Amino acid sequence: MTTTLDKTAGEAGGGTARPAARRPTTDSRRFDTALGWSPRLGPSLVLRVLLCALALFVFASPFLVIISGAFDNDTRTTALSLFPGDITLRNFTVAGDRGVWSYFANSLVIAGGGLLLQMTVSVLAAYSLARHRFRGQALVLMLFLLTMMLPEEIIAVPLSLVIGDLPVLDISLKGTVLGVIMPVGIWGFSVLVMTEFMKEIPTEIEEAARLDGLGELRLLWQIVLPLCRPALGVIGIFGFLMIWDQYLLPLIAANDPSDYTLTVALAVLRTDVEVGSGVLLAGAFIALLPSLIVYLCLQGSLIRGITAGATKG
Repeated sequence: MTTTLDKTAGEAGGGTARPAARRPTTDSRRFDTALGWSPRLGPSLVLRVLLCALALFVFASPFLVIISGAFDNDTRTTALSLFPGDITLRNFTVAGDRGVWSYFANSLVIAGGGLLLQMTVSVLAAYSLARHRFRGQALVLMLFLLTMMLPEEIIAVPLSLVIGDLPVLDISLKGTVLGVIMPVGIWGFSVLVMTEFMKEIPTEIEEAARLDGLGELRLLWQIVLPLCRPALGVIGIFGFLMIWDQYLLPLIAANDPSDYTLTVALAVLRTDVEVGSGVLLAGAFIALLPSLIVYLCLQGSLIRGITAGATKG
């Protein structure tokens, strides 16, 4: 019918009839992937499969060794394999007797409290830097950036003195969880990520909210934060990993070994000659679980946050 109508229209207009444009047809056999793979077996496909298998083996082997050694009954220090030979829970029992669960609880309290404080400070600081203009704003951003360039070893001694005698208040935070939570409460990376993300929120949304009578706190809580969920996922994952993996800070803030976190306790446990590799790997497996759980829960926000930053503009 389309061809007949085109021919009739061409004859009525005094011109020659033109054939109707043919719509492109999709091949149901087409196979598209993010890597551009082809379903046809060939050298290119085989090479890509081998490279992916090699990368998977390199990255997955340490995790498999940890899981295998944690549940393996072999007490030899050099007996490491990808799969356990004699499955047992004895390593976890011995690790518990060495106080691993107490150190694990210390780490959870510090990571939870530190992450909550860090995200709160980052959101408030980023909202001030991104949605308001004031003198010295560039200098403040530069100072946050400079804090990321200082290694922990450089600030270890001054930080230890500050924790031992807090200025103005004249109190000591050593031996308390606040001695570890307070220093990680501000992280330049989280502030910069939230600032750059909040800058991309259209000002029209903020102006419309202000016309409806929203104040600063309600505007931040009801309008800005829901739009920043991907960025919150990014700083949540990286912030938790940064706090959870702290080694030097819990070490200088502790008064006795009972104040250690799990990261420090594993290093101490490694020096115990009566403890085999299985017990040490059991502690490493316990330390690995929270990081995996946090990543699995927030991986959607992490991917959306990275994608939003990559497709900006």
